[in-house]
Amino acid sequence: MFIKKPCSYSVTRIALSAVGSLAILLWLSKPALAAQLTVTISDVEQGKGHVMIGLYASETEFNRGKASFHTKVKAERGQEVAIFEQLPDGEYAIKMYQDENSNNKMDFNMMGIPKEGYGFSNNVGMFGAPSYKEAKFSVKEKTAIDIDLF
Repeated sequence: MFIKKPCSYSVTRIALSAVGSLAILLWLSKPALAAQLTVTISDVEQGKGHVMIGLYASETEFNRGKASFHTKVKAERGQEVAIFEQLPDGEYAIKMYQDENSNNKMDFNMMGIPKEGYGFSNNVGMFGAPSYKEAKFSVKEKTAIDIDLF
């Protein structure tokens, strides 16, 4: 004679199992934490417009002048700070200028020399635009860099 045993699984037990399995799957598929980049800008002309900052994620973007991320900070002090949050880890380069007259463009004199302060990551490019390779740097977790305006 064959006697069937009643099923000993309750709805609660099944639900707790499902929730536990889901929690493990979510934990295993957790994406890498996004990085934060802090840029300290020195030699800012106090009280003159904004510092416009472009962050480039590739050589192509850098050469085209098409920033992946951008921000601006009010030029109130001789040293300002800009923070980029939620960035993917990777290589980047920065181009920036101080828009002293708030016309949203960098101004040049008749000879093509910038009339407003400008700068690049790694403080390269004082006598001409640097290449992406010269200006690139790595961003991972919390990264901080310093850039002086020329």
